Amino acid sequence: MRCLLYRWLPPLGWMGVIFLLSAQSTLPHPAQPWLSVLVEQLGHALAYGILAWLFLRALRGNGPVSCRLRVVSVVLAVVYGASDEIHQAFVPGRHPSLVDLLTDGAGASLAMLLEWRRHRAPASSPR
Repeated sequence: MRCLLYRWLPPLGWMGVIFLLSAQSTLPHPAQPWLSVLVEQLGHALAYGILAWLFLRALRGNGPVSCRLRVVSVVLAVVYGASDEIHQAFVPGRHPSLVDLLTDGAGASLAMLLEWRRHRAPASSPR
């Protein structure tokens, strides 16, 4: 049970952080509109990249990382992103956005691509 909590508490906690942020009617943003959009989209990509990585960590347990687990991690992150966009439909001042959901998916996919690349890189040879 302790191992299960150790693995699943981080993604559940991160999902809670995302939920609390999306429950806010307004969030602070830069004065320049283009910068505001950039910061918001980078925030989405980063948040869901972290979530996908946390899902991967929880799913793999002590076993090896596989492509299947990476795909499942991305799917779980995107499904949570979709539920978050639906949640925003009920928050005054917020609205669901397909662009945000696509950015969530891109961030989750990029995180898994980087993780795959890191495990695929050959170990440096000792000199």
